[in-house]
Amino acid sequence: MHPRNLHKNGYPMEALCETYPALKPFLNKAKSGKLSIDFSHAPAVKTLNAALLKHYYQVDFWQLPDGYLCPPVPGRADYIHGIADLLKSTSIDPSNSPVKGLDIGVGANAIYPIIGVNSYGWQFVGSDVDAGAIKNATEIALGNTHLKDHFSVRRQSQSTCIFKGIIRSDDVFTFSMCNPPFHKSAKDAVLGTQRKTANLGRNKAKRAGYKPTLAPTKANLNFSGQANELWCEGGELAFIQRMISESTQFKNNVNWFTCLVSKSAHLRPIETSVRYVNASDFQIVEMGQGSKLSRFVAWTFT
Repeated sequence: MHPRNLHKNGYPMEALCETYPALKPFLNKAKSGKLSIDFSHAPAVKTLNAALLKHYYQVDFWQLPDGYLCPPVPGRADYIHGIADLLKSTSIDPSNSPVKGLDIGVGANAIYPIIGVNSYGWQFVGSDVDAGAIKNATEIALGNTHLKDHFSVRRQSQSTCIFKGIIRSDDVFTFSMCNPPFHKSAKDAVLGTQRKTANLGRNKAKRAGYKPTLAPTKANLNFSGQANELWCEGGELAFIQRMISESTQFKNNVNWFTCLVSKSAHLRPIETSVRYVNASDFQIVEMGQGSKLSRFVAWTFT
């Protein structure tokens, strides 16, 4: 993980329970003897997130309605710190200069603004097409003293637009960020959910010391997610290419456009698209969480 990632040494479960006692009933002992939770159990994952946000980011009020994406906090923190490094490489001090970020698809969890505000004091605007996500993210912002003056939310009323209808003529953002929908269709999303649920079940069995079953499991993803959070027509690549095309209309409003890319095979066509619209710079920022590799792309017209 990133050197500044507060989660690089794992989850201190006992300390988390002291900060957030509601986590304690979900603890169990892994095969290694360390305290853990059942990561295939949605309430346990949601409670762990609440504990992490309270312990590390001073979030007193955080809620998440059933069915909305509950993201793993450590990986989300890496994206924020990666953006901070990107800004510093272009002579913007992320800790001292006024920085304002636009989170496309902020979701009901509001995880990126929470981390960005607490870690660097940044300002954030979050956008989303989902009314429930907008309502919940707004309640999180207003329910925490250190967030309410740094974080606001805007509804995207046009589902086919990304920046249009969100960025105003007088807006100036230091960066935009996005965790785009991964799947190409609802069917792909369900199949992906089933695979992940099965993998979590196998890992749980291994930790418990018995032979895992390979039988298919009912899709009940611990991280959940609304349709717009999980899939869009054409999948990740089509979404990012649409973002690149639309970014040309807002080159004077946003310094750096950034977006997570889950599939490395998409990097080449993404770079081709960025070069096509005559961006002045394009970067691929690699990140890693354990054995998992991830990355985000960034482009600018300045």
